[in-house]
Amino acid sequence: MDAPQSSPAPTAVAPPPEPAKALPPAPTHHRGRWPWIVGVLMVLAAAGVWLWPTVALSMSTVSTDDAYINGHVTTVAPRVYGQVVRVLVDDNVRVKKGDLLVELDKEPYRVQVTIKKATVTAAEADLTAARASARAVEASARGARWKTQNAVEQVHNQIASLRAAVATYKSRVATRERAQADYDRGKKLGTSLSQEELDTRQQNVRVADAAADEAMEQVARIRVGLGQTPKPAEGTDLAAVPADLPQTFSAVRQALGELAQSLARLGLPLLGTNDTPDEAIAKFKKLDANGDIDKILEKLVPDAPEVKQAEAKLLQAKSDLAQAELNLRYCDIFAEIDGVVTRRNINPGNTAQVGQAIMAVRSLTEVWVDANFKETQLADLSIGQRVQVFTDVYGGKKAFNGRITGFTYGTGSTLALLPPQNATGNFVKVVQRLPVRIEFEDYDADKDVLFAGLSVVPYVYVKEAPAGPNAGRKLQQLARESTPAGGGK
Repeated sequence: MDAPQSSPAPTAVAPPPEPAKALPPAPTHHRGRWPWIVGVLMVLAAAGVWLWPTVALSMSTVSTDDAYINGHVTTVAPRVYGQVVRVLVDDNVRVKKGDLLVELDKEPYRVQVTIKKATVTAAEADLTAARASARAVEASARGARWKTQNAVEQVHNQIASLRAAVATYKSRVATRERAQADYDRGKKLGTSLSQEELDTRQQNVRVADAAADEAMEQVARIRVGLGQTPKPAEGTDLAAVPADLPQTFSAVRQALGELAQSLARLGLPLLGTNDTPDEAIAKFKKLDANGDIDKILEKLVPDAPEVKQAEAKLLQAKSDLAQAELNLRYCDIFAEIDGVVTRRNINPGNTAQVGQAIMAVRSLTEVWVDANFKETQLADLSIGQRVQVFTDVYGGKKAFNGRITGFTYGTGSTLALLPPQNATGNFVKVVQRLPVRIEFEDYDADKDVLFAGLSVVPYVYVKEAPAGPNAGRKLQQLARESTPAGGGK
């Protein structure tokens, strides 16, 4: 039989909690909040003052960090072949224009200068001799001229002598005819004249006949001397000669030939083959306004062929001397620009070849910025806009002033060795960059030097109006466009 179960003990009921008493409200401290509010406002104001230049700069400028310093580099190369004697500079040495950089061995070129000077002296002597020879030819031409004139005069004299001889002959023929008539008349008289008288008249005929023959011989001799036949054709006057005989006589032609030879040596082949003395002199006189033959001959001497040839040889000799002296000066190699020496690769004892790059001089003053702006930034850029350039080498705190001076008309990709080919259909648009040239204003390399290749960040003030040459353009104009044709000032 189961044991009887005991009944549970009654549970005690907790009394209801007493209602909580209301706490008094916390006191408000308005004076404690104001310092915090003022502090926050001051912090916000300071942040605004500190950030505002950056915000204002970004709103009024266009910039890029893809920019660097560029500059001119002049390669130093010898103009003559030679052995290096001295090298006066080394890499990273600053030089001025005109500073001596390298000196080559000058002795071989000094020898060449001495040889060329001797050649010039010999050429000068040859020129003096040529001028003297031309003066002699001038004198010969003057003599030939007078000889020609004298030959013409001699022909005229011989023609006059011929006419006189013919007159003498005719006179003696008349005397002979009269003597013959007296003798014939005496013979007809018969015994009226003595034999002695008749013999005398016969003797007179013989004497007159001999005198006529003598006169005829004189006429024949003069005619032969004038190049004519001893006796003219039947029915022709004994004194008849060609009208142009004074111009065509052999002695005249010979003298004219000597004159032509002298003039040819003076460089004046005026005379033709069939020219007469009068024609030749007329041509010759046309060379002077007043027809002064002596002045014409004097002017011909400086232009004589042998004189010109000697002058050309002297000029060649002087040119060779000038070249030799120039080569001697080229043994000293000077800096052509102000800058810093770099890439020196020559030492004393080396042999320098013409055109060999022995070092380079990089300019410190002729530097600029090549800034590669995105094509989406170019719409606001133009020549003449003011630029501030910050360089990393000065901690980004030093600002250099400049202006945009030009744009490269081609992006970097199109100017690359292997430009992209987009005709295959796999074109993907990529924002391109275009080089923009920025030149510095009031840049002083002695204070804050800028080296080629340094990274910079340019800020272009696009809100300001551009100024300076070609302001507002996208491409600068050449300076010579404002110069008149022909290069006149």
